[in-house]
Amino acid sequence: MISVTELRAGTTYEEDGTYLVVISYEHIKMGRGSANIKVKVRNIKSGSIVEKSYINGAKVQDVQVLKKDMQFLYKDDDFVYFMDPKTFEQVDMPIKLMPDHIYLQEGESFNVSFLEGKPLSVLLPPKMTFTVADTPPGARGNSTTNVFKEATLDNGLKTKVPLFISIGEKIKVDTRTGAYAEKA
Repeated sequence: MISVTELRAGTTYEEDGTYLVVISYEHIKMGRGSANIKVKVRNIKSGSIVEKSYINGAKVQDVQVLKKDMQFLYKDDDFVYFMDPKTFEQVDMPIKLMPDHIYLQEGESFNVSFLEGKPLSVLLPPKMTFTVADTPPGARGNSTTNVFKEATLDNGLKTKVPLFISIGEKIKVDTRTGAYAEKA
């Protein structure tokens, strides 16, 4: 058993027979009462995302997972495929367990968690670099405020970018929100 204050992004635990992976963690202390721990978790089997709240001092069942750095190979309609760069062993993972599969880039290494020999989840870096494939030209005008335009990236993701970004430029995207983070 582990305390809920030890839950961080990427931590896997079991509750009522279901395996959950923590996406985000928030510690809230208000006034005189005890602190609350709010976590956003993904159900590993169904892929659904839920918010859970615990009181400070509560405990959850820890799950031992094996984490390996694996190279992303490719994806098809049903699975994503990874390879262990040391043993060249290939594993497939149902695409429904990987809702953020749009961020996977061929040849890149990602941290994959395994439970009982089966891939559970993939930990994405907080920011990743992509190339702008299509965006309208920047308009002149009042640029003192944050003015954004629509852009399509090389992975098919659509996001808002500042007016000065043009086709072919590399930008960093926040993988948690899908929003523009900075110019690469």
